[in-house]
Amino acid sequence: MKEFQNNAYFWQKLDTLCLSGDFIETRKKGEVHPSYPNLIYPCRYGYFALSERDEEKMFHAFVGSEGSQPVGVVICADILQKDLEVKVLIGVSEKEEEKILDFLNQTDFQKTVVMKRGKEIPSWAVSD
Repeated sequence: MKEFQNNAYFWQKLDTLCLSGDFIETRKKGEVHPSYPNLIYPCRYGYFALSERDEEKMFHAFVGSEGSQPVGVVICADILQKDLEVKVLIGVSEKEEEKILDFLNQTDFQKTVVMKRGKEIPSWAVSD
C-alpha cells in the first residue's frame, strides 16, 4: 500500500495552484464576520482566483505571517449549510493554525480537521 499521508505530489500540485492564481483578500486579520459578530478573523482570509472568466475556478485560503507556502489544508463539514469545504493554510504558524481552528470550530454546526504538509518525502516518491 502506498503512503498517502503527506503525499509529496499533492503538495507539489497545491504549490502550483497557489503560484498560478491571484490571492483576493476578502477579510483582514481582526475583522468581524459579516453575519456572525462573535467570529473574528484570526488571519487574512480570501480566495485564489484561478480564472478571470470562471468564478468556480477558485479556492479559499487563510494567509498567515510566515511566508507564502501552503502548510496545510482544513476540511470543514457544515451541517447547517449542508456543505463540505476545503481551505488552504498558507504561511500559517502553529499559533495561527490554532486560532484558525478555534475560529472555524466555534459553532456546533461546523467542525474541521487539518491535514498538514509533511517534511518527509515518502519512499515511493524518491527516484534514483
